[in-house]
Amino acid sequence: MQITPSILNADFAALGAEVARIPSADWIHVDVMDNHFVPNLTFGPTMVEAISRSTSVPLDAHLMIENADREAPAYVEAGCGSVTFHVEATKAPVRLAREIRAKGARASMALKPATPIEPYEDMLAELDMVLLMTVEPGFGGQKFLDLVLPKIRRARSMMDKHGVETWLQVDGGVSLETIERCAEAGADVFVAGSAVYSADDPDAMVNALRDKAVSASDA
Repeated sequence: MQITPSILNADFAALGAEVARIPSADWIHVDVMDNHFVPNLTFGPTMVEAISRSTSVPLDAHLMIENADREAPAYVEAGCGSVTFHVEATKAPVRLAREIRAKGARASMALKPATPIEPYEDMLAELDMVLLMTVEPGFGGQKFLDLVLPKIRRARSMMDKHGVETWLQVDGGVSLETIERCAEAGADVFVAGSAVYSADDPDAMVNALRDKAVSASDA
């Protein structure tokens, strides 16, 4: 059970210091948005590289951008240990996943809430992680969509059937109130943004979220 806090809700003017507030995080989740694929704009490879230099915690880049086939490799070069592309923005997902892996990072594929997992069952072995969005991508602080829970269960069932070691990540509205449902459904990597950075002690929240997920998965 891994917690990957999103810095989307952190203070952008002091990202190095904000990342230092969550030493217990397993990964730092970096939301890259281009104001085309989603209606929001954040940062690109140069900023990601600067964040990478400021922390020893590995970076998990979530690319909510068009032209992912062309742009994604730059984020491996910027220092990310995991790069997630949206299947909705990718023309050749298998080729892109292999290119990301060949450059030395974990390859991950994200699906919006309404995008089914079933067409990609045969691709699971090409991926190190699948990200199922539990909100519509674009903005932090949205309400968790329970309608994605059955898809999480189906994805976990597919992974078990094929015996792959692919991680199953959820992102959107993850909090102390929702993380247990995600863990029970089969998720094992959790992105939490506002829940972490709105807490008085962000690092204590990271550990509290992980404890809840572990308890739910053991139940």
